Amino acid sequence: MPPLPEAELVRNSVQLYRYLLRCCRRLPPGHVQQHYRHAIRQSFKVHADEDDPERIQQIIKRAIEDADWVMNK
Repeated sequence: MPPLPEAELVRNSVQLYRYLLRCCRRLPPGHVQQHYRHAIRQSFKVHADEDDPERIQQIIKRAIEDADWVMNK
């Protein structure tokens, strides 16, 4: 599956969160979707206090790459 077209428009954490949840909707329903939704929420809680803009951009880039990998898996 190709990445969603909105991937290049993700600039901040809220946009990333919405993008990742939209990706989850494309996964098979049931336990797979629940697992990845839970993982997304947990990851956002872990990184909620991040304030370095460069680090935030690294996290966004890596999250999109990981989402693409999961979608292609």
